[in-house]
Amino acid sequence: MKESLKNEQISLAEIRLIGANSEQLGIMSSAKALEIAKQQGLDLVLIAPEAKPPVCRVMDYGKHRFDELKKLKDQRKNQKIAKLKEMPLSMTIDDHDLEIKAKQVCKFLLDGSKVKVNIRMFGRLQGRPQVGIDIMNKFASLCASAGQIDKQPEVNGRNIFMFLAPLAKK
Repeated sequence: MKESLKNEQISLAEIRLIGANSEQLGIMSSAKALEIAKQQGLDLVLIAPEAKPPVCRVMDYGKHRFDELKKLKDQRKNQKIAKLKEMPLSMTIDDHDLEIKAKQVCKFLLDGSKVKVNIRMFGRLQGRPQVGIDIMNKFASLCASAGQIDKQPEVNGRNIFMFLAPLAKK
């Protein structure tokens, strides 16, 4: 959070002052505004330095700072961080095993995570990457209720990768 200028730190010739109860007090010098704030036992805080003239407010700076920090903390707490899960498959995977792994990936997708599905090709299987791509497409169709293909299956050396993303919530 960026620190606001307050009290004696403000040395502008002319400012627009807003009172403690959000009433407009007009345009005046910063010295006069500081005097008004001191009379009320509050702080003078610069809230809009880019405005013409800059806008200052009479307020309790400690309470204002506490409220801002609390608001930032709530925003961080409510923020959903997308995680990337990974699910390895095999070129020789059986249908039932594929269904079990698809069920697990559906849980990840429903929780809001992205999933990276990969197959590592060994030996003679490297000569038939289309078999792996077919397995990936079948896997994606099993997970279609919870997610969609974010990145199509792609052969990269000995590996085949595919990314699944959760369905957009309405």
